[in-house]
Formats: sequence, structure tokens, C-alpha cells
Amino acid sequence: MTAAELRALHHGPDLPLVLPGPWDAASATVFADAGFTALATPSAGIAASLGYADGATPPGEMFAAVTRIVRAVGIPVSADVEAGYGLSARELVGRLADTGAVGCNLEDTDHTTGTLRDAHRQADWLAEVRAEAGDALVINARIDTYLHGAPDTEETIRRGRLYAAAGADCVYPILAPPPRLAALATAIGLPLNAVVTPDGPAPRALGALGTSRVTFGPGLQHRATAALAGIAERLREELGGER
Repeated sequence: MTAAELRALHHGPDLPLVLPGPWDAASATVFADAGFTALATPSAGIAASLGYADGATPPGEMFAAVTRIVRAVGIPVSADVEAGYGLSARELVGRLADTGAVGCNLEDTDHTTGTLRDAHRQADWLAEVRAEAGDALVINARIDTYLHGAPDTEETIRRGRLYAAAGADCVYPILAPPPRLAALATAIGLPLNAVVTPDGPAPRALGALGTSRVTFGPGLQHRATAALAGIAERLREELGGER
């Protein structure tokens, strides 16, 4: 599947584009068989499946997990590659191409300091990735202002416009308050990604609020783990409570 196909889904008639987040090949197959048109891997969900804390997955293991997911399905896959793992734009684009993913998340958190990157430096980095990838990669530029407790709408818009000018296809102001989504989408001028949270609006409601793309972060992996915990508890009860 091509980046052009994934990019077109962000502008199609059936918005919002709902992208389940598979954490391994088996979950990816389930979502594809259910009829979803594309998938977006969550770095936190993959980390949990591999036994790592969020943000601690070695890059080689992350790319290998994405490769297995892409190989398992015949629909476009976007890969959450966090802040790019310190790779050069050329290395990152090459590693993504090797996985078969046709899209990626790139966030503007500096993981060495735990703070927001300078917006212009991040825009320059995104422009380098775009130059290396050409049209072969759908870039979802994550904006972490709200994640870092800086709920400044103007700063979020400023960053979004810089990232749009750098060649991003979509922006992702993670954890932005739902009532602000429409204003952000209009001001930035790109399709907007919103995340489903346990106490927030459902996917279609997010679409009505101005979102073009909906993802779940590790939420679906958490729900699957909770379901498995229920199965395990029932099994233990069947065994008379023995451990």
C-alpha cells in the first residue's frame, strides 16, 4: 500500500479516518479483518508488548515490530517512531522504508531533556525528513504543548503552522481539549489528529469537533490487556482459585 493511498484517506468522504493502534502482528490482523482501511502503531503499546516502559524501546526492536505489523496486513500502516531516535533524516526514512510503513508520527518532545524542542529546530528536522522521503511518507507532526502542561493555543497554532510549512501532512496536538479542535484545525490548515481517551469523546464525536484523523495511543492495547485479565481471573475461578 502506498503513502498516496493513506494521504487520500485524510481527505476522503468518510471522515474522520479512524486508525486503530495495533501492538503486534496478531492485533493488526484483527483490525484489518474487521474492515479498517489503515492502521497507526502506538509506540507505548508496542513498548508494553515487548516488555519496555513507554519511550524505552530500543529503535531496532521498534522497527522490527513495525515490520511484523506491516507484513501481517494489506492496508497502509503509519508508525509511531517517537522523536526519531536521534537518527538522521536519511537514516530514519530508510529504516521506515525497510519496515514497509507509509506514514509516521514525529513528536516535538526532546527526550534528552523531557521538554519541548525549539519549534524552528523541529520544523527544520521535519523539512529534512520530507526532503528525504519525497511523497513516499505521510508525516503526522505531533505537537506536545498540552502534554507538557503548556495549554497555549497560540503556541500550538504557531508550531502547527511551522510544521505545515515544513511539509507535514497532518498535525497532532495530543491531548488538546476537544472544544479547541476545530479552531486549531482551521488556524493550522492541515488535517488534525486527535486521540481517543477513556473519558473523552468517541471517534465520530471527535470528527464532528473538527478532527480528520482519530487514533488511540496505547488505549486499545490497555483494553485488550484488561480483557485478558478478566479471562485469567475466570480461569483461576474455574480451577478453584488455585494459583
